[in-house]
Amino acid sequence: MSRAWRCTGLSWDDGGPTLRWEGGRRSGLVRGSRVAFAVVPGSARTCVGARGHGCPTRTGVSGRSTGARCEECARLDRAHSVAADTLADDPRPYRVYLAWFGPGLVKVGITAAERGPARLLEQGAVTFSWLGQGPLMAARRTEELLRAALGVPDRIPYAGKRTVRSALPPAGERAAEPAELHARAVGLAGWPESLERVPFRAVDHGAVFGLEGLRRADAVVSELVAGGVVSGELLAAAGPDLHLATGRGVVVLDTRLMRGWELTGTTEEELTVPVREMGEPGVQDGLF
Repeated sequence: MSRAWRCTGLSWDDGGPTLRWEGGRRSGLVRGSRVAFAVVPGSARTCVGARGHGCPTRTGVSGRSTGARCEECARLDRAHSVAADTLADDPRPYRVYLAWFGPGLVKVGITAAERGPARLLEQGAVTFSWLGQGPLMAARRTEELLRAALGVPDRIPYAGKRTVRSALPPAGERAAEPAELHARAVGLAGWPESLERVPFRAVDHGAVFGLEGLRRADAVVSELVAGGVVSGELLAAAGPDLHLATGRGVVVLDTRLMRGWELTGTTEEELTVPVREMGEPGVQDGLF
């Protein structure tokens, strides 16, 4: 049998999607190429650990979990995240941003300035603009200010993002909604003095993701299973999602479902893992 690999997730290296594997191997993804792999028969999905450390008990996790972590590792991972507000003394500068995923789908968030636009690519933001930059807690207070004063959420479920990707307005019209919110945001009273406001400048990822002319997705992979096969032509990649042309139509694969499984190459061209029709509810650990 071919060698088995364990996927550690999808990253956006130099603006392009790349699958990463334990041991340091990387697989760049190119639109128009075939994505094909099989889950090793008889294998089981196990926890991927936390903060770069393996799970000490290799606990089994649900095939539908996008987090791919057991309860204890999930707690440890979140306890050391910016989102948990446990890193108040982080000396790095942070940026506040507005991210647009489609009509009516705008969120506010923060990211370390040194990461550049990586966080926006990871979330599948179609268009975004920076709002300001400063210390972590000032950025966090600004995020909370916008949520309270403007009603802008800090989370948007992936299900909503997937629904609108194939029906977006033209690139020239996508900046209108975030521009209007940006103008309202910078005019609010109560901004922390240590946070520098940044002028509006829209960055559009439509071409990077391959969204122009994208066909509507028919289904979403709900989970991987032992012995299952995923195979299809890569049409687009946005955030962790791959849009694949398969024998049963366009199917979205959330690459977070790949983590924790033993995977191997395949020449099969079938799709033999469970899917759900677009619009059906699924199980999701991460909303971003």
